[in-house]
Amino acid sequence: MQRITYRVKVSAQGAKRRISYLLRPSKRILNTRSNLVSSVPPVTRTTTSRFAKTKKMAQVSSIALLSLPAESLTTMDSKVPAYDQVMLEETLTIAAVPGDSTYFATDGFQHGFGFDLVRGYADELGVDINLKAYADEEAALRALKSGDADMALTTASTQLKSKLNLSSINVSCGYDASLTDNGLHPKVSWSFNQTDDPLSQKASYFLCDSIKIGDTQKLAAFYNQKLLKDAYSQDHFKKTLIEQLPNYQSSFEEQARNYNHDWELLVAMGYQESHLDANAVSPTGVRGLMMLTNSTAKAMGVSNRVDPYQSIGGGARYLEEMKQSFSDVPKTDRIWFALAAYNMGPNAVKRIQRKLSEQGLDDKSWANVYTYLSENRASNSRYGQAMHYVSNIRSYLETIKTRMV
Repeated sequence: MQRITYRVKVSAQGAKRRISYLLRPSKRILNTRSNLVSSVPPVTRTTTSRFAKTKKMAQVSSIALLSLPAESLTTMDSKVPAYDQVMLEETLTIAAVPGDSTYFATDGFQHGFGFDLVRGYADELGVDINLKAYADEEAALRALKSGDADMALTTASTQLKSKLNLSSINVSCGYDASLTDNGLHPKVSWSFNQTDDPLSQKASYFLCDSIKIGDTQKLAAFYNQKLLKDAYSQDHFKKTLIEQLPNYQSSFEEQARNYNHDWELLVAMGYQESHLDANAVSPTGVRGLMMLTNSTAKAMGVSNRVDPYQSIGGGARYLEEMKQSFSDVPKTDRIWFALAAYNMGPNAVKRIQRKLSEQGLDDKSWANVYTYLSENRASNSRYGQAMHYVSNIRSYLETIKTRMV
């Protein structure tokens, strides 16, 4: 089975809430319902850390042994609960299949409706994510079953999950319409080996909390899959990339390297801006493949806006400046903030952040910013423009990543 493994560092947000119960006093451990630990797989970091972790697990095993009923003392082959292993290694390993409702990769980080939810759960636990990509749903679920992953992110059928005797939680928590209305698969789910494992139980509480259900619906709106569903849009997008992209691909790739971007992200921006037309001119005077204003072009060192190489370089440099303007935003959400700022200016985005903060909402969550743009677009046309600008680029990029590459 061919497998591609990605290593992703999630944001540090939530790390202060990390539940390091393995280090807590024995009284806390005696009150847990974890199974008897018989062995601990080695963790290859440093000799010192490996010894320390083994010692911690040995301590947990000794105390758990004393707390078990006498008849349990003969059962010495119990597996380490997935939650224990995740917290010990500080890593949540996910088996997943790339798709429009699960995840896609760009800019060195994973994005997507399903993955963003997993990332939020990992933040809640205070752990990193190790994403393992598989070619199909059954392969991902079998990886979970065999212990190669702690949980699986799939759109697999109930029949397949039952066949493998896996428990699962639909991320919509029964609100399937919030997904289907946005063109997402109604049965995106997280699967686990055991229902009674704390990893599964905590995931259920995380997803089905009333506030979290609302957040999930906001996220689904941003990851709307309907933009390129009609035949005309699909054909135009594909035709443009086939006919125009070869003329500029080397420029996109070089300028992406110059400013530390994913080159296909710049392509998606170029299609949104001009449909990859180097001679495009708007009624407001912006010009070129990346449709730079005259003032922005000068600030970015662009002397000829209709020169494709210069235009792409100017756009790439400006996008990097926007990323730096939002360096306090978790890296996986930062690209969306940067794109919104590219369209409407960084100060406008920061004003929205301040309003969200005043309302007691997380001002570094793109889902919250996107919802604010959507709910207030009737009173400010720039909000509607920025909302569609970022959504369109996300959709073009996702199409490139999941269907055409």
